[in-house]
Amino acid sequence: MPSFDTRVPAVLVRLDRNPFHHGTLGAVRSLGRAGIPVHAVVESRTSPVARSRHLGSARPGPADASPAELADFLLRVGDEVSEGPSSPLLAVPLDDVTALALARRRAELTPRFLLPEQTEAQLLRVADKAALAETCAALGLPHPRTALPTGADEAAAMARALGLPVVAKWSRPWLLPAGAGLRSTSIVRSLAEVRELYARSPEAGSRLLLQELLPAGRDLDWFFQGYVDSAGRCPTGATGRKERAWPTGAGLTAAGRWTVNPAVDRTARTLLDALGYRGVCDLDFRLDRATGAYHLLDFNPRPGAQFRLFTDQDGLDVVRALHLDLTGRPVPPPSPAYGRRFVAENYALLSLLAVPRRRWAAETGGVRRRTEWAWCAVDDPLPALAMGRAWLAHLLRKALGALRRRWTSDRDTTRAGPGERVLPGAGPVPVREPRRVSRWRRRCRRPGSAAR
Repeated sequence: MPSFDTRVPAVLVRLDRNPFHHGTLGAVRSLGRAGIPVHAVVESRTSPVARSRHLGSARPGPADASPAELADFLLRVGDEVSEGPSSPLLAVPLDDVTALALARRRAELTPRFLLPEQTEAQLLRVADKAALAETCAALGLPHPRTALPTGADEAAAMARALGLPVVAKWSRPWLLPAGAGLRSTSIVRSLAEVRELYARSPEAGSRLLLQELLPAGRDLDWFFQGYVDSAGRCPTGATGRKERAWPTGAGLTAAGRWTVNPAVDRTARTLLDALGYRGVCDLDFRLDRATGAYHLLDFNPRPGAQFRLFTDQDGLDVVRALHLDLTGRPVPPPSPAYGRRFVAENYALLSLLAVPRRRWAAETGGVRRRTEWAWCAVDDPLPALAMGRAWLAHLLRKALGALRRRWTSDRDTTRAGPGERVLPGAGPVPVREPRRVSRWRRRCRRPGSAAR
């Protein structure tokens, strides 16, 4: 294991309120097992992550998630968890909104916090989905055909031109309001759905973009994780294959494997060099079988939730590389563990139930590799137990909600009298009886027939 400066604590920051974000737990365990004090800003003190034995403290983030308020909050946290006012700390963003906020307030945070040399403008070129499409076009990198409508009618026309179904994305998903039922990425299958989604643009807070849907399938989804150090080198970059996703075909990695892919690696490094990027990154690709090109789908300027997949034989991963580099320690050359697997238990179970017969060939080079579980760990069992309880409660709430909607729908149906039907939100309405058409008139409507 590399030699870490354990005098520098790490503060993990995630403003997203998802209690099932396993990447946060991965970062806690990665740094904590190296003897580094770890503190976390998460959704609540009762988060499953807060049960980890490797975590020094957990606290909810500020009610106002503005960059200025977050910077003030982190400076107060630094005073609470450090040894003195001059002691440095490492800040690790675990979602896009946090990465952008830290980059915007970097000037006032760097006297106390260690951060990569990033600007908000640099990160927006890749974190904003519309800007990413423009960046790829400017650099000549493969990217799905993308349209940016300015009206509902134009959105429908663009979707028709791209070919239904299409992928719909909000350009800045971190602005989506909580509890609104809007997903950052969805697959829409009709023009009516496209129009309805576009109508919610003011609510979403950013532009809707439509993308060509590249066919999903076996061995088509890949990702790249890496850390670009202060000198512009990326020694920890690695590629993995997404074996299972949730939702299937367009979701996060439920199961993946460390697999060499020179084309993906080359495309990712070309982009990082062109951007002058620094810090941790997570990129998603999909292979277009028709052209043989790997299209860049997403660029996340922070650790991906599955980053622990790329833990080498000496225990090095991108979060540890970040700590080593910013504390002035050398990042050693990696010792790849090709064939290593990563499984997010809760999402893998849903994927298995949805697609039970999907099988993937193991490419381990004849060597049996370890599987990294997102939640379960022998040396840290409590987070998995807490997650299991929270997950069951989450599924129960969803099931009860579905039953309640079904019961309401059935009750409304019984309210409809003869000659009526129920419209959602409108109650029973009369059903117009179809007009009777005589046999003679039907005959006259047949092609080639004429009235006698």
